[in-house]
Amino acid sequence: MKIFSAPQIREWDQFTISHEPISSIDLMERASAKCAEWITQHIPHNKKLLFFCGSGNNGGDGLAIARLLLKERGNVAIYILKTGSRSIDCELNLHRLMELQALVHEIETADNFPEIDGEDVVIEALFGTGLSKPLEGMAQMLVQYMNESEATVVSIDMPAGLFADTSSKDCTVIKATHTLSFECPKLAFMMTENGEYIGNISILDIGLHKKYCEESITDTYSIDHESVQPFFKPRKAFSHKYNFGHALLYAGSNRMMGAAVLSAESCLRSGAGLVTVHTDVALMPIIQTALPESITSAENDFNILSKKKAAIGIGPGLEINNANTELLKTILTNWDGPLVVDASGLTLLQPLLELLPLKKGTPAVLTPHAGEFENIFGKPTNDFEQMKLAIQKAAELNCYIVLKGHHTIIACPDGEAWFNTTGNSGMATAGSGDVLTGIITGLSAQGYSPKNAGILAVYLHGLAGDIAAANLSREAMIAGDITKNLGNAFKELYKIKSIP
Repeated sequence: MKIFSAPQIREWDQFTISHEPISSIDLMERASAKCAEWITQHIPHNKKLLFFCGSGNNGGDGLAIARLLLKERGNVAIYILKTGSRSIDCELNLHRLMELQALVHEIETADNFPEIDGEDVVIEALFGTGLSKPLEGMAQMLVQYMNESEATVVSIDMPAGLFADTSSKDCTVIKATHTLSFECPKLAFMMTENGEYIGNISILDIGLHKKYCEESITDTYSIDHESVQPFFKPRKAFSHKYNFGHALLYAGSNRMMGAAVLSAESCLRSGAGLVTVHTDVALMPIIQTALPESITSAENDFNILSKKKAAIGIGPGLEINNANTELLKTILTNWDGPLVVDASGLTLLQPLLELLPLKKGTPAVLTPHAGEFENIFGKPTNDFEQMKLAIQKAAELNCYIVLKGHHTIIACPDGEAWFNTTGNSGMATAGSGDVLTGIITGLSAQGYSPKNAGILAVYLHGLAGDIAAANLSREAMIAGDITKNLGNAFKELYKIKSIP
């Protein structure tokens, strides 16, 4: 799904108004009706609703929602923060409320702040995506006041104080329990630094014109069912193992053979036809016992070992030493096929970064978590800067950077950024990254491009984690549970493509 900026969202509104055609007030009514429907379905009828509305169109949304719900439930209180002249649609919705004899309170000073009980539900519609500067004055005080309450907060479109496209770090932002946003996710929703503010996000379809979405250009996307469907390649009936590639993994060491096992098993479970794990002879029994379907090799001549291999993964559990640094250098200068670099491999890569853009053939895929990313590229000031740096380095080094996190980012050398939407905190466990490395390597061995392998891998990885969490709980999950549920994740893809 495309992620549009706040200015593009406003353009989308105007495109819909002119091409449907529909008036702006009727489009606001449509969006407000969707929010009112959500609130009716999710908020108990006996709860008191306290509406806090601004003077712009987001405030107009709030006033319209209040009017629609006032007809169904009487326990509604409405407050307008006086911040200047009201927009035309906000003023019209205020007039419609007054026609119902609704009591609307205007907040001019902190003395006008109403009492908020912990059992109340706050509907916050102060600024939406139109915010252009950090909150200050009465608005800042009101948001701080609401944050001090224990009430459930439902923010309309965007939590007050949160910028849609830039960092809100160190700003005052309301801590929403739920955010009801329109048509597509906002970039701010993808950032870890905003996790405590956005709560549970619901994207509501308000019928904006599809042509704008289809024709408008963006560099940011979210990964969902629809994103992976076009390039997911189900197996053909008449196939054999060599149709699905032979993957080579440089993984494991004396104290870290578990990482090799996790990577190798997920590589096989992702569909690779064969997997060879390079390891010392003394360690081979561990692999062969834990994973009899895999092959082991102690061959140190890369030209011999890489023959007929379709993809290489390097790093999980690998020892950091000069020999392995030279190995990675050899791979970067002699291997033109798919390459995935993770964990210890990223440490080995640091003195070799200049070789990445010189790699022939298929660009490499790097899979750092935030700490590894900072060790290689430096520490950004916020998550938006981190995203920009990842995109910049992907372009400079001609590689794909899979920056792992709650919404894992795939930064592409062409400037695109893809954010994953599957996965959960139960996956924050040792070995989870090793599993992802195996999946990317396995998909690459089957002929998926680096971009598509990365997108499909993070989606499957997160989906398998979601299935595992549903069965085991987030707390009890371990990395192997992700691998065990890859089959169930693939089944979901088959359902989407309606394949028997």
